[in-house]
Parts: sequence; C-alpha cells; structure tokens
Amino acid sequence: MSEMIEMIQTDAEERMDKSVKALKEDFIKIRSGRAHTSLLEHINVPYYGTDTPINQTANITILDPRTIGVAPYEKNMASIVEKAIRNSDLGLNPTNVGNLLRVPLPPMTEERRRDLVKVVRHDAEKARVAIRNIRRDGNHDLKELMNDKEISKDEEHHGEEIIQKLTNKMIAQVDSVLQEKEAELMEV
Repeated sequence: MSEMIEMIQTDAEERMDKSVKALKEDFIKIRSGRAHTSLLEHINVPYYGTDTPINQTANITILDPRTIGVAPYEKNMASIVEKAIRNSDLGLNPTNVGNLLRVPLPPMTEERRRDLVKVVRHDAEKARVAIRNIRRDGNHDLKELMNDKEISKDEEHHGEEIIQKLTNKMIAQVDSVLQEKEAELMEV
C-alpha cells in the first residue's frame, strides 16, 4: 500500500476517532439521574479574575447516589462556586452547609428521560454524519491521487475498502455508546 493511501487512512481514522470521543464527552454531560463527579466537569468558576474549571477550585465527591458534594478549597469561594453551579445549564440547585455544597440531583420523570433519549439519538446521528463526511473526504482524496496518476485504480479501490471498513467500525462504536447511554437514561 502506498504511503499516500496510508496517510489518508491515518488522517481519516484520527478524525473519526475524534468524532466518537466528542460524542462520549457530550454524553457525560447528559445526566442520568445518578450522581457522578464528571457531571460538573465542564463548569468554570471565576477564580481571581480567571475562568477556572470547578475541579481546580473545589474537591468534588459523591455523597450518595443522588447527591454530589462540592468542597471549595478556599472558604471565600463557596458562594462563587455555588453560583457557578446554579447558573450552569444543568438545572441544579446546590445548598451551602458550612464548608460543603450539597448538590442534589432531582429525580427524573419518564417524560424527561424520553426527551434525553431523543437528544442522545440526535447527537449520535450527528456523529455518524460526521464520520460519513470524513469517509467522503478520504475517498475524494483517493480519487484525486488516481486522477493525478499517483496511484492505480486497484490501489484506489483498495483504499476505499479500507476507509469503508474504518467507517463501519467507528459507526459501530457510536451505536454502542448510544445503546449504553440510552440504557443508563431509562434505568429507574
């Protein structure tokens, strides 16, 4: 296999892998009703004039299956961290108990679960489309190489087969991640 085909394949694989990783990161932010520390990871807190990730300003722990504990490293940061959590897109309402913020997760209704399943299915479909677009780009690059007489028709066909196998593998990963998240969301 020519070096150029390998470069196209490697580029496609890296880009497809990034699409799957981005989907996984998006899914972490969608809560299932169970407490987990990664739920708050994307929240930034103003810390001495700089937006800082919450886990660099406070210790985040699980107090029980439905409650996250947030203990700011500095006492004067408690109200600032509390406000950042409250103003996030998660719809959480922390309560301040001394040096600890208790962040209860409200129970999810059946309707909310179904809405979230629709959201994750939509996100998964966007990831599949992104992967197919990367396949299209790779096949286009192979066709250009063939048209420029840098590879033969057989090499182009072989390259397309490799990229299709890669596409199938990555879409299967997206489907697997989606199934796990749907099961997690529908779990009561």
